[in-house]
Amino acid sequence: MAPIGVRAGRLDGAWWPRSRDLLLELPSLAAEIDKRWGRITRITVNPAQWPLVPRRIPVAGHTVHAGWFTAEQDEHTIMVCSYAPRRLNLLVVPPQTDAAVATRLMAEAADPASTRTASELLAAARAADGAGADARADFLPSADAPPDGIGEDDRRAAPVRGRATSWPAPA
Repeated sequence: MAPIGVRAGRLDGAWWPRSRDLLLELPSLAAEIDKRWGRITRITVNPAQWPLVPRRIPVAGHTVHAGWFTAEQDEHTIMVCSYAPRRLNLLVVPPQTDAAVATRLMAEAADPASTRTASELLAAARAADGAGADARADFLPSADAPPDGIGEDDRRAAPVRGRATSWPAPA
């Protein structure tokens, strides 16, 4: 997450879920944000990246309402709203992204000086990785990629995936 204070950037941080299943992934994100920013009440996504956008998602004793926008919201973001009232715009790092690339993407998304959109960040990362793409699987999803390219063993080896690891204290 970006530090609290003056914010020039378009993004407030990043989220690296393990899959494209909001019912499975959102509760852990919301629980972390609830502790630091206030209870999450609503999220919005672009359905281009999520196969199913449920209307309500149970999260730690309350319900988060979910919605979607196509033209109005970058397809690689999630907007999180809380009672506080606060609104966070987070880059969604594709689940099958290489760990080194994901780390760079999350750092830039949380950088207050960054003014790139989520799609611009992903396009720049894809271009920077272009030379190595032939040597290994592409780090970002392709049209024919499965929604979750990570096996169970890989998930256990990467415990921070889908969880926030650095959050600023609430204002």
